Amino acid sequence: MNQSMISAAVTMGQLQHKLDTISNNMANSTTNGYKRREAQFSDLLFQQIESAALEPTEDGRLTPNGIRLGSGARISSTAISIEAGTLQQTGRLLDVALTQPGHYFQIQSVGNNGGENVQYTRNGAFYLSPSEGNPNVMELVTSEGNRVMGKNGPVTIPSDHSKITIGQNGQVSVTLNNGEVVESGQLALVNIVRPQLMLSIGGNLQAPEGIPLNQVLEEVNAGTGSFVQQGALESSNVNISNEMTELIQTQRSYQFNARSLTIADQMMGLVNGLR
Repeated sequence: MNQSMISAAVTMGQLQHKLDTISNNMANSTTNGYKRREAQFSDLLFQQIESAALEPTEDGRLTPNGIRLGSGARISSTAISIEAGTLQQTGRLLDVALTQPGHYFQIQSVGNNGGENVQYTRNGAFYLSPSEGNPNVMELVTSEGNRVMGKNGPVTIPSDHSKITIGQNGQVSVTLNNGEVVESGQLALVNIVRPQLMLSIGGNLQAPEGIPLNQVLEEVNAGTGSFVQQGALESSNVNISNEMTELIQTQRSYQFNARSLTIADQMMGLVNGLR
């Protein structure tokens, strides 16, 4: 097959993946805590065809002689942007925003095999759900019903509460109906030091895939630090204007390669028609 056809066809397939990435970013532009992803390209196998030097016209030349015949490009990685989104004030007591870019909440979910998995998210829109088998306790959960983890297990709230206060260090304090204030644990936060090794698994959740946790993240020792803000949510860090620009450029690149494929096909047709 014509080399130009190979290069164009391969690159078009990879550009389609970039279009999918941009579409996913735009679809999640209003998703709380979502982090945009960006497709990064690298060259495929190429061949360097050398040519004889033309002395002395090439004195001082810095580039190599000949031409570089490539086979197209591929997506080498889909990098995640960890820059923080803007904080939106909601006034809702169970809305919690993280103020540090690399910090994530720990979420406990049930896998398809019935086992419990720990996953990570920056979406702090939490809710209360009755605890199974204990009517006096409610659990802090996500919108999908997954438990929010604390330092000593899932965060639980007494059913007879009147107010929930979440401190800047993640400490959860509950005011009961009788006015008594009790501690209900502390949110377990992690700092993801190698975010490019995290895999998006849907539902605005991330998890390391087949990689030891100590190579990807570290526990946050809250202490008296300031890590969360109650009554607020972090918006997506997707910039629609930038995504539209990337979309137009990618579409033009796709059209250029499609045109190259068409021209190569026409040239082969002309050669086959020679008598």
